[in-house]
Formats: sequence, C-alpha cells, structure tokens
Amino acid sequence: MKTLVLNCGSSSIKYKLFDMTSGEVMAQGGIERIGLPGTLLKLTSPDGKKVIIEKNISGHEEGIAFILSVLTDDTHGCIRDYGEIGAVGHRVVHGGEKFSNSVLIDDEVIVKVLECSELAPLHNPANLEGIYAIRKILPGTPQVAVFDTAFHQSIPDYAYMYGLPYETYENYGVRRYGFHGTSHRYVSYRACKILNVPYEEQRIISAHIGNGGSITAIRNGKSVDTSMGLTPVEGLLMGTRCGDVDAGALPFIMKKEGLDVAGLSDLLNRRSGVWGVSGVSSDMRELEAACAENNPRALLAMKMYIYRVKKYIGAYAAVLGGIDILVFTGGVGENQCSLRAEVCRNMEYAGLKLDEPKNSSVFGKETVISMPDSKVKVIVVPTDEEYMIASDTQMILHL
Repeated sequence: MKTLVLNCGSSSIKYKLFDMTSGEVMAQGGIERIGLPGTLLKLTSPDGKKVIIEKNISGHEEGIAFILSVLTDDTHGCIRDYGEIGAVGHRVVHGGEKFSNSVLIDDEVIVKVLECSELAPLHNPANLEGIYAIRKILPGTPQVAVFDTAFHQSIPDYAYMYGLPYETYENYGVRRYGFHGTSHRYVSYRACKILNVPYEEQRIISAHIGNGGSITAIRNGKSVDTSMGLTPVEGLLMGTRCGDVDAGALPFIMKKEGLDVAGLSDLLNRRSGVWGVSGVSSDMRELEAACAENNPRALLAMKMYIYRVKKYIGAYAAVLGGIDILVFTGGVGENQCSLRAEVCRNMEYAGLKLDEPKNSSVFGKETVISMPDSKVKVIVVPTDEEYMIASDTQMILHL
C-alpha cells in the first residue's frame, strides 16, 4: 500500500510518499512560503535530482492539491492517479493528555485536536488544515494522526508536574508534555535493532539535537522524562530558543525592556539561544566556523550548548540508574562529530568509552561510535519521523 505522510506548518507542507510493501520512499519534498510571495515546491525527482518549482499558493488546501498533481504528472510523478494512495498519515504536534497513541482520524479526534490548539497555536491549526484538505480532495481516504507528544504520556506525574499551584494544572493543563516524541521513539527502537538487544529491557538516553533539541530518558521502551516542557522552549539551549531559564528573570526583563506577553514570547523563542548569545547565527555550522576564528561569544554559545546537553544526559543517567545506550540524532547530533566528542568527554565514570577515530568519520549514517568494551553503547541513528508516521498509519489500519 502507498501511504502519504504530511507535515503541515503554518506556512509550509513537507511530504513523503512511501510504498509500505517495500519500505521505499517514492517521492519527497516540501512547499515553503505558503501565502507569501515566492512560494516554492522543492522535491526530489524519481531519478534523484533536486527540483524547484515556483508557484503562487495561497493556502494549505491549494498546496496539497498541487503536491498531488505533481505526484501524478508525467514529468515528476511516480503514481498514475490519486487512487493509488491508500492512506494519509499526519504529524500533529500537540495531543495534550487526550492522546497517548496514534489514532484514526474522525470527527471526534478533530474536535480534540482543536481543543489542544491552545497549547500549540502555531502548529495544531496548520496540522488540521492538512487533514481538512485531504478530506476534501481525497474523500474516503483513511487518515491517521501521529502526535509529537504521545510518546511522552508515559512520564510519571512527579516528573511532568511543575511546582506551581495545582489549579494551574487542573484548570489550564500546565505540565510537561515534551516534543519530538516520534523521533525519540523511532531512534531508540532502531538503535536496539542495530545492536540486537531487546528494546523492552534497555535504559536509553535519546539526544535529538538540532536547531530545536530535546533529550529523553527511556526505560524499557517507555519515556520517563524529557527536556522540553509545556512548550518547546524548556530544556536545551537551541538555535533561537533559550531553554532553561530562571522564571523570575522573565518579569524582571519584561519590566526593564517594556515587553508585553507577545514581546516576551518573541524574545524567548526567536531572539535567544545560540543566536542570542553568539550574535552570529542560529546555524551550528556557522557557529562552528566563528569558533574556529576565536569569536568569544561564539565560543561561549558553543560551550553553553554542549554543557546543557551533557548536563541533561548526566541527570537522566541518574533517573535511569545508569545508561545502556546513548543515541545521537537530529541535524547536529547526526553530523557534528566534534560536539558528540565533547559531550562524551570524561564520561568514563559512567562506563562510556567513545571510539574517537570512528566518531570523527560519521556523518548522518547509522554507526556505533563507542569502543567495543564500552559498557554504554553510543550510536548515531538518523531520525526518520516520516517512516514512523507511515508505519503507525499501517498499524492503525491493520494493513
């Protein structure tokens, strides 16, 4: 069966078409700048070439219709007609406490996703636009929602609650939800497959490190803690997000800078993190280049970035009572060997021995980078959230 996976953002749509019989990726690409001048569809053609098509697209329904037309055209297409698409899987960012697993989409599910939109106002409404569009363009085609937050619903209450008045949880749902759950679930399971060990018996720390980043503690196949919280701001230092910060600093800054709530949100989400500290870039490649030139703020931002990753790994080692597997994934985790080396430095006390030469040669491919006698197996696993969504879609539909 062919399964289309959609990831709709506020002004973007990413897609992959899978032949789930063989696991082959038949087509992939994405539309950028929906509703803005200069809309682009970037795709990989069946022969592997990168193609850019310019077309003004005003909304998600029009964008999805255009993607489907490209999938079936004579030049870039790979299917004869829409009828070959047997199911559509959607990334949905926030499922709150309503969803602990992927689900078949019906009217009731849509209502619940809408109710969670207050927790993810930039994401859930866009995710729903994709669902509505498929209902209109491909009526009768089953759709499945796969939630970023679902994997973390196994976190115990003492780990997900904040030290705020309990009424803030009862009335507004203020608690840790966590994100990147589909990625953490995929790479932790895949790591166990590569290592040929039982997933349900491992203590795993999964480090999804990129422009946005989170770390998750996984015991026996279940998430027991994760670094992101009510929103994706908490936890690691990220490209433009601040990560952990003293909450008391926020009203202080608001008063000093004359910020309203929107202004504070902009500061925390778009003007902080690696970009805010370094003044150079939110891109780790550019930050690394600035560090090579001894830019003092770039060096500080890099040290902060690495320190926060290392600190969370140490904290979660304590939570788990030790580590069996450490997984690196995400754009930085998969490709920045110097960062992996710094994170793993001086961790022999925990039973971790990094194979430095092997680590230095790994860029974006599945590889064990620890020494053979290391008690902690360290492994790089490129994430594949789209495959996980397609797989869940098949499982939900019993195909």
